[in-house]
Amino acid sequence: MSTGELKKLKVTGYKDDKFTQKVGDGEFTTLLNPEKYTLKYKVEYTEAQGQGTSATQPKFVRTPPEEFELDFLFDRTGVIKGQDESSGDGIIDDLEQFKKIVFDYSGDEHKPNYVMVGWGTLLFKGTLLEMSIEFKLFGPDGTPLRAVVKTKFKGSVEEDLRVAKENNNSPDLTHIRVVNEGDTLPLMTFKIYGDSKYYLEVAKANKLQNFRKLKVGQKIMFPPIEKVS
Repeated sequence: MSTGELKKLKVTGYKDDKFTQKVGDGEFTTLLNPEKYTLKYKVEYTEAQGQGTSATQPKFVRTPPEEFELDFLFDRTGVIKGQDESSGDGIIDDLEQFKKIVFDYSGDEHKPNYVMVGWGTLLFKGTLLEMSIEFKLFGPDGTPLRAVVKTKFKGSVEEDLRVAKENNNSPDLTHIRVVNEGDTLPLMTFKIYGDSKYYLEVAKANKLQNFRKLKVGQKIMFPPIEKVS
């Protein structure tokens, strides 16, 4: 439930993809909250087929990380409370601070920082893809006083979370599963391969003397199996 309290959008820079090591002075709060932001999602398919064959259904390849687009306003004209013209460099210092968070390379990782963007129900984690700066207003000496920074980010998911979300049960991969209460080898085989009839091959691969007496906590390897009809 909304409390009516004004919250500003915040961007935080991190050195690692676990989002635990903050960049020094690595927080940026917007002057004005955005009027909009855009999240883009894609699904990739392959339409490859053998020469001389008839058309086939596109096959799912993957869902790449989402893209996030957002504009930031920088202003030192004095029209925004707290943002006066005291700096002789106009918005240059503000822009440099922002770039240190979202654009500059991490000395340890030798790659751009990871960023977390939070505002209301939005919590986005990723890295910068593109950034363009449009200067819109200048002082008499040409010092930029206002600019709009357009950014595009690529989503980033921690490796362990990615694996958990995908839960990839492809029969082409080797899987290790831990036996839980109530598990049977045919049931576990069905979950991996979509068919329980391969349980004897799994038992052979694990050198199980009695596949009917699995122990809770026991690890079972499910190797790649060539399916037969």
